[in-house]
Amino acid sequence: MNQAELKILDYIHTHFSCRFLDAVMPIITKFGDGGIFWIAAAVLFIIFKKTRKTGISMGAALLIGLIIGNLILKNSFARIRPYDLNPAILPDMLIKPLSDFSFPSGHTLASFEAAVVLLIRDKRFGIPAIVLAVLIAFSRLYLYVHYPTDVLAGAVLGTFIAFFACKAVDLCYKKISDKNNSQ
Repeated sequence: MNQAELKILDYIHTHFSCRFLDAVMPIITKFGDGGIFWIAAAVLFIIFKKTRKTGISMGAALLIGLIIGNLILKNSFARIRPYDLNPAILPDMLIKPLSDFSFPSGHTLASFEAAVVLLIRDKRFGIPAIVLAVLIAFSRLYLYVHYPTDVLAGAVLGTFIAFFACKAVDLCYKKISDKNNSQ
């Protein structure tokens, strides 16, 4: 599997590389660093009562994804990064090599968790967020730090976690509402 995926990454590297993308992709990928952008967005949504449910859903999804993706799956699979299998790419790296494992892509996972929550709760925010999530996911391939299956797994898992978080938050809101109405 790794060899086939390296061929895909090499294809991207050979056919898509240009000065513009070399400048833009490291910037785009920073939006996913540590999930900080998405965490800040969740906090911003929590501040306002009208969007609080969205922010809580985003926060819940990001926390669940951190536990499942970064703490459990990355360490369980312990998949080395693509540049470790193809060290010839190292001189062309646009960002510093990373020290953690590859599977799943944490940038993609967090981005899809947050973006799908936004899409579920409010399409005005969700559609641009999905576009950003896709760009972040592609940046991970372009920068040669993830295999395609890492990114795919992050997107799929992030989507499922987002749906779960929204349902869980909806249930909590309903229980609180029912409790308040019965008093």
